[in-house]
Amino acid sequence: MGGSRAEAVNGRERRLQCAALSGAAAMAVLATAASVALGTKGGLPWWVVAAVGVVTAGLAGWTGVRIGRRRGIRDEVLEPGEQVVGTYTVRAPTTEHTPPAAHKGPQYQLRVTSRGVEMRERSVLLWRHPWTELRLLADGPRLRIHHQVREAGTMLLERPGAVGKILLTAKAHGAA
Repeated sequence: MGGSRAEAVNGRERRLQCAALSGAAAMAVLATAASVALGTKGGLPWWVVAAVGVVTAGLAGWTGVRIGRRRGIRDEVLEPGEQVVGTYTVRAPTTEHTPPAAHKGPQYQLRVTSRGVEMRERSVLLWRHPWTELRLLADGPRLRIHHQVREAGTMLLERPGAVGKILLTAKAHGAA
């Protein structure tokens, strides 16, 4: 019985490590290609372009590891066959919040999937509800989400038109 738990932990770590490495590789390749292209277009000497490329690859790789690991943690709760429809940044509930550092990403995010909605504070899952238990309402630029008989939250989303898109998705997947 202890072996299966260790295997599960190792499997989880392996999946998170794979997500982190894929994020690092993607970010490093894209950022390095962009910096090399700009350096070459600008007529810089090859050694300057190479030095900037190496530094860019390191910084972009570090950022990619963080992004990939966060994505891996978020994807762990998805059920088989469940698809992510969209991820929307939610403005902080009060103005006392200081904006997050750029490498940390948005503080609050609402993730819409084919089976429901989840609210996260960075990588921490705050709540997750299936469409059949939800009722969504548009309140001007805000989205009001009710789970069964109580309000799960009122969200002010940053992306214009996000409330309409979420309401359409909810209607298509059986929310009230």
